[in-house]
Amino acid sequence: MSSLKFYGDEIITGPGTLKTIPDIVGQRVVIVTGKSALFKNGTINRIETLLQAQNKVYEIISGIGANPSVADVEAGLIKMNGFNPDTVIAIGGGSVLDAAKVMTLMCEYPELTITAIRNGKAPQKRERIKLIAVPSTSGTASEVTRAAVITFTRENIKIGLKTKAFIPDIAILDGELTLSMPQNVMADSGMDALTHGLEAYINKNADDFTKTMAKGAVVGLLKYLRQSFETGDLNSRQHVHNFQCLAGFAFQNAGLGMDHGIAHAFGGRFGTSHGLLNAIALPYVLEYNQSDPQVKADLAQLSREIGKDIIEEIKELNKTFKIPSSFQAAGIIESEFIENYDELLQNSLMGSTQRNPIKMEAAEMDQVLKNIYYGKN
Repeated sequence: MSSLKFYGDEIITGPGTLKTIPDIVGQRVVIVTGKSALFKNGTINRIETLLQAQNKVYEIISGIGANPSVADVEAGLIKMNGFNPDTVIAIGGGSVLDAAKVMTLMCEYPELTITAIRNGKAPQKRERIKLIAVPSTSGTASEVTRAAVITFTRENIKIGLKTKAFIPDIAILDGELTLSMPQNVMADSGMDALTHGLEAYINKNADDFTKTMAKGAVVGLLKYLRQSFETGDLNSRQHVHNFQCLAGFAFQNAGLGMDHGIAHAFGGRFGTSHGLLNAIALPYVLEYNQSDPQVKADLAQLSREIGKDIIEEIKELNKTFKIPSSFQAAGIIESEFIENYDELLQNSLMGSTQRNPIKMEAAEMDQVLKNIYYGKN
């Protein structure tokens, strides 16, 4: 038996939909955002103008960077608690959305700790604070999922915290917000989305529903990613924005796999871009998982769907995006890789790897990690 999980009230999609914000917020609004990009391009000012026109009271919590830590969440929570919002708007990349999810839940439940959430003791619903997610990058699908990835710096690992209460009430997919994405951010986030779709597609928990969503997301992303990278036009970027969200619905229900387990381990230790790590590891992980007959059949079907070998297409896409072919080439220093190897190996076996199509033990993961690091087939 399978059970599909769709939560949240509404997805508002299309260019210019940021303007709907005054109609869906309460009276006291906290805006959670990143360090500078959305200030520089005028997006935050637009939101402020929209709120001011409706006499909304608001506070801005900014400075959320990539790989938000427990300390980042706790610092933002202090400001949020002091303001006492009825609505939180999380606008930015996946890291901003993830941090805002945790802050919002902890603001609603003052006695709640991150440790309790990590241990599976989080509430499963919010009632007092509305959460609106507005992604400005196209990859994580955090705007529709129940996960929030937080870095636990003492352990040098990224953990996907999960509860239904993290799922935003409303998601706004406005492709105009992605037009200012630099090419490298577009590439990394786009490959993150593609990895979501592919890992959901070959997951052992996949069913007719999730396979259809995952395949639709993968095919759609492959159709528009190159154009989105090369021209950055609104049409292609809106489509990528939509298909990455669809991939989110797929992986929320089917799960992910070893690629994400590895990316979280290396991202937690070295702080490397999550999407970049996913992109580099993806061909290696798919090659390895192809030893499972069902995965091989699924990938063959997908290859027929797109008219070319899916793994070769990913390699070509990585070349187009100027993504290196190994972790070493991506700048992870060999001496640090060796020094931290035991930790990296053990952490790579955790999290999403537990749902990989092929059960991974240390010996098997050892070979996969060395192949990915050194670029060996």
